[in-house]
Amino acid sequence: MGAPPPVITRDQVASRILAGDSLIIIRNKVLRVPPSWLTAHPGGALAILHFVGRDATDEVEAFHSAETLARIKGFVIGTVEVGEHGWESFLPPVMSGWVRRVGVDGGKEWYREAEAFKSTVDTEQYPSSDVQLVEKTSTQEASGPTLETITAAPSPLSAKSQADHSAAYKELHQRIIDAGLYKTRYFSGYGPEIARYTLFAVVAAVAYLKDWMVISAFSLGLLWHQVTFTAHDLGHMGVTHDWVIDRVIGILVADLLVRLEVVTNHPSHDPDIQHLPFFAISPIFLNSLYSSYYKRVMRFDAVSKIFISLQHKLFYVVMSLARFNLYALSYTFLAKHAFQPKRAKGARWWWWGEIFCLGLFYCWYSALLRGIGSWPRIIVYILISHIVPSPLHVQIVLSHFSRSTADLGPGESFPHRQLRTSTDVICSPSIEWIHGGLHLQVTHHLFPRLPRHNLREASLIVKEFAKQQGLEYCEFGFFEGNSEVRGVLRQVAEQVKIVGMVADSHIREAMVS
Repeated sequence: MGAPPPVITRDQVASRILAGDSLIIIRNKVLRVPPSWLTAHPGGALAILHFVGRDATDEVEAFHSAETLARIKGFVIGTVEVGEHGWESFLPPVMSGWVRRVGVDGGKEWYREAEAFKSTVDTEQYPSSDVQLVEKTSTQEASGPTLETITAAPSPLSAKSQADHSAAYKELHQRIIDAGLYKTRYFSGYGPEIARYTLFAVVAAVAYLKDWMVISAFSLGLLWHQVTFTAHDLGHMGVTHDWVIDRVIGILVADLLVRLEVVTNHPSHDPDIQHLPFFAISPIFLNSLYSSYYKRVMRFDAVSKIFISLQHKLFYVVMSLARFNLYALSYTFLAKHAFQPKRAKGARWWWWGEIFCLGLFYCWYSALLRGIGSWPRIIVYILISHIVPSPLHVQIVLSHFSRSTADLGPGESFPHRQLRTSTDVICSPSIEWIHGGLHLQVTHHLFPRLPRHNLREASLIVKEFAKQQGLEYCEFGFFEGNSEVRGVLRQVAEQVKIVGMVADSHIREAMVS
């Protein structure tokens, strides 16, 4: 039996982070993630970097299987002493604009990719703990982050309440496991779905052969709309719960059939709400924030100003074409990873598998389009088949756009953050297949690996948990949700107009003087 892992002090954790180590805390143990695993991690490096110096217990256990958690123990280098309310999290360097990159000498060095923009007020929308990223303006390069850089600002949240929420969430997670809700319902869940997929595919094919192109395009759109839910499940390992098997099936489903490659509501770090120049769900986006995900400044320029001022009116127009944006994001992702090092145990098979299946997709889809005939008919077919799945995109944004985008600091517990930033769409069980079960976004965010067909049963347990913890479990109907989201978009649009009027006033005053 080996010696127990050494105790690492808080100062030592900080020093090692500032020296470039990626350390995270899980159940009071310190894990050092080697640089090689940052590039090999199936979830990407950012998923780890955003938790450097933080207690990531709940997040790691929610996103990983028991087998993976057992392997993670190999990264443990010691334990930490915690206070009365658990580990006091540091602010990860990436969240203040610092990343590691290869220097001129071939070794890793700190690089400042963006500047931290901290709230100067302390309101509910912009608490003092709020840290966003903006474009670098300073020409003087610091050598790296400091202890002050990674020390989190005071949070409006009670450390005790967050520790209580985290402890209760662990018990909740065990209840979900004991209830057998991680078991996939292959026959009662996926059986009816496969029947629907087959029906839509057959109708699309028969209508195509009879030259009923509108019906064919409509049915193909319905097929894409429904299959996307299964592709989503596979991306979360929510079907077989085996990464390799789910990835293989996901490549076949997502690339071959639907042409897709498979830190909630944070303006600088969550790509799900980064939609400039088309949408801005918070006035904070008017500051031209830097995205740690896309690695670029989301500029609030003249084009953005036009779109954002009209975003509540253009909402459904943009959403109807959102599928094309998914293609762009998917292909960009594949292009970025074309020459990257290995991602998992030296395997490059997944990348080549996606490329091969995408090639097969374009073979059958281009043949389908050629058989339609004239260009006007082809364009109509493409638009109908792509607009039909658009309610899926509307549904997903309903679950986030109307919720808080405030940054309450790295000490906010996982369950508190998910309940604060997500909402469910109320839906009758008889028609929830239309929403694919993903209208229950609160429960899905708390338990991302949970099979989609078990979310409704799990949500009842989560609602009980929220009530016991005094947390809001937000939900609204589809039409009410649309009204909420358009209201948020209208408020930001009005602020854009106000900013424009103030700017015009200053210009006129300057001209007079």
